[in-house]
Amino acid sequence: MRYEPIKKHGIADMKVKPNLLDYERARREMSWESMAKELEWFDDGHINIAYEAIDRHIKTPVRDRVALIWEGKDGKTERYTFHDLYRLTNRFANVLKRLGIEKGERVFTYMDRIPEIYIAILGTLKAGAVTGPLFSAFGSDAVRDRLADSGARVLVTTPRLVKTVDAVVDSLPALERIIIVNREGVPYELKHREVSYEALMEEASDEFEIVKTDKEDFAIMHYTSGTTGKPKGAAHVHEAIVGHYATAKYVLDLHPEDIYWCTADPGWVTGTSYGIFGPWSNGITQVVYEGGFSASHWYRVIEKHGVTVWYTAPTAIRMLMKAGEKVAQKYNLKTLRYMCSVGEPLNPEAVLWGQKVFGIPFHDNWWQTETGCIQIANYPVQDIKPGSMGRPFIGVTATILDEDLATELPPNREGHLALKVRWPSMFRTYWNKKDLYESRFKGEWYITGDRAKRDEDGYFWFVGRADDVINTAGHLVGPFEVESALIEHPAVAEAGVIGIPDPIANEVIKAFVSLKDGYEPSEELKMDIKRFAREKLHAVACPREIEFLPGLPKTRSGKIMRRLLKARELGLPEGDTSTLEE
Repeated sequence: MRYEPIKKHGIADMKVKPNLLDYERARREMSWESMAKELEWFDDGHINIAYEAIDRHIKTPVRDRVALIWEGKDGKTERYTFHDLYRLTNRFANVLKRLGIEKGERVFTYMDRIPEIYIAILGTLKAGAVTGPLFSAFGSDAVRDRLADSGARVLVTTPRLVKTVDAVVDSLPALERIIIVNREGVPYELKHREVSYEALMEEASDEFEIVKTDKEDFAIMHYTSGTTGKPKGAAHVHEAIVGHYATAKYVLDLHPEDIYWCTADPGWVTGTSYGIFGPWSNGITQVVYEGGFSASHWYRVIEKHGVTVWYTAPTAIRMLMKAGEKVAQKYNLKTLRYMCSVGEPLNPEAVLWGQKVFGIPFHDNWWQTETGCIQIANYPVQDIKPGSMGRPFIGVTATILDEDLATELPPNREGHLALKVRWPSMFRTYWNKKDLYESRFKGEWYITGDRAKRDEDGYFWFVGRADDVINTAGHLVGPFEVESALIEHPAVAEAGVIGIPDPIANEVIKAFVSLKDGYEPSEELKMDIKRFAREKLHAVACPREIEFLPGLPKTRSGKIMRRLLKARELGLPEGDTSTLEE
């Protein structure tokens, strides 16, 4: 079902004049090169993300503007100006220098949303090292796989989370130092390889000569899942800041007076591109809320801090819808002027619900870990077609390719969504997986792995994934990673994992399991397998449902046929089963 477009009023009727006034003219006249000139380069080829996000503001009145309003789970609020972050990130860069970290080496973080994670990420970039944020809900296997693959020399974590690291630390020979952030001051005795963040920061200087990194030097890596193999590290370079800055300005429409809130965790790419780099390179004040989801808590954050621009995810919006309009009506949310969403397709009902409850619609946009920044979006000056992810950003060429990835398809034909290379924030490799990286390109096109179609007005519409990757609550989960964890359980012989539709999370994970001899299906065993998976991976990747089967459908070569499991689960046609084992 197609919904009537939401017509935008004239610019004169908007609370704030948009940064992007004329989409068509901007596509004709602007380029990545012209947007790059709005930043402050060291010279023709050298740029540093942390310099653009923090240091360049120190020479302007922005230095005394609040950069970070942090609210803890207990309601305690801390404020940091750009000058505060300048000094603290300099200190952390000096800490890394003292520990012998050199340009290009990997420094990972594994923390909740506390101020120290932002300081560590930016301080790492100042030192010329590569930052790798890990989601704080990761289990031991997920942490080990990412630290081992990256060869990280330093990990920054907390007394609570280091217990997860302890379970795998002996299998991480490259990990030389674990910096313990103990902001709560809990009794903690440092162990082998561990050093105190507070002690090192106390001794470090506020002055640091930032490393003048080349635009092609690696800066940040986020791990993303696929259908086979371990998670792969999508590595981005310092030039990516051009994409972060420009899209935050023209898609999120950030202005100097805004109070901005991105609800994403820095462990995911949205939480760095638009929870650190994009807003702060624009000199914007942003809110970070440490607590988890709660409709009343979220609305209170908006009211308390006067949030004007809000960037969140479809799963969260659907949970707010489930909580009902009456909860929203208890709070003064009139400061909100612009709302955006990303992570999975935003259903039309959610767009219209935003219009009804807040008086403004949610603007959906589309991008990936690999793209580094927003590629397709709905804009303040354009009508919204509910259910569409919008039109390509300035400087981005998107198209729909046929099944052979050879021909561009006309409007309203479903095919493979592809982007013309290259844009500043495009990933430059999968860490240690050059062949896999190169397989994602066909000629001048980056093949996204998503299927979509484009209408006659140039709006793009998401259809689905071209592979088995599961999009649950905006997080991409590779079935292989979950299956690998499940079969380590002593009772599990085989496991096949699929995504099944869910009204809140888009998809949830269902596992089909066959048991080893001597084990019998039971509810207790299901719970034990779920607990086991959660400890090894993380809550998002833990199967919501488990079904025991005598055996799983496989090809003659032994490959589990997830497609067949999904067809049978959802009552869809099974398709070609000629390769099915007898």
